[in-house]
Amino acid sequence: MSDFVSSFWSYFITIIAVGGVVFCLWLLYTQRAWLKQSAPEVEETGHVWDGDLTEFNTPVPRWWTVFYIGLCVAALALFFLYPGLGTYKGSLGYTSAGQVKAQQEALNERIRPVYERYQKMSIPEVAHDADARQIGQRLFLNNCAQCHGSDARGAANFPNLTDGDWLYGGAPEQILQTITKGRHGMMPPWAAQIKPAEASDIAQYVRSLSGLAADSLRVVPGKRGFDTFCVACHGAEGKGNTMLGAPNLTDNVWLYGSSEATIVETILNGRVNIMPAQEGILTEDQIRMLTAWVWGLNNQDTKTTTN
Repeated sequence: MSDFVSSFWSYFITIIAVGGVVFCLWLLYTQRAWLKQSAPEVEETGHVWDGDLTEFNTPVPRWWTVFYIGLCVAALALFFLYPGLGTYKGSLGYTSAGQVKAQQEALNERIRPVYERYQKMSIPEVAHDADARQIGQRLFLNNCAQCHGSDARGAANFPNLTDGDWLYGGAPEQILQTITKGRHGMMPPWAAQIKPAEASDIAQYVRSLSGLAADSLRVVPGKRGFDTFCVACHGAEGKGNTMLGAPNLTDNVWLYGSSEATIVETILNGRVNIMPAQEGILTEDQIRMLTAWVWGLNNQDTKTTTN
């Protein structure tokens, strides 16, 4: 699909590009007299500085003109072969995206033998292999550390992968699914149904579930609000639901923070978090390696040091 919102811009760029080359040829022609009938001699302009510095009007050297004519011809050839004129795709069909894809495919083919030995191993078995852990760690640092941190401990809004708490489950197949297909977590906003005071009561009850300080007088009405609006996803006991990505509210793990104000903000305005799918970026073998490394973070006997 074209990046241009109107065909006008395609014509505009084409005219500018081709017009620039044509202008250069015209300028060379008008400034190089030997292309015409006769070549002028070197002339004085009449400008003299400091008594002995005279300005001359010197004809453009022939080699310089030929050189730039060659550059103009090369530019026209490039316009014909490659996409440089609006929506014209070039006779070679070249695209930078296609070049990157070809390079990635060549690289994947070159490193394919490295992964072959792990293809028949289960993910826990891969996680116990020292070489595989190093590969998985490098994949994590290159593709995941931007959000989860180089130590995989996450940050505000980005889950900690080392604490054993999983929104969608921590089994190898669940982690593999998360990395491959990504996740789209959403806490719906309740501002239309819940008043701020009611949300504050619910926040007090939620804080009490994880043992945090809470106002006992507000916990009771907060539980009523929780039972009305929240149990469908978080469960009657607030332990969450990995099928829905609803977090466990009874532990001490908080993705956005545990303060009353933060919880009220979450209840009223909701939250949206997206884990991008990696299947278009990494190969299946690389995703299995990465899965094994992440799974191993919560299995003490397979942990490896992050460099």
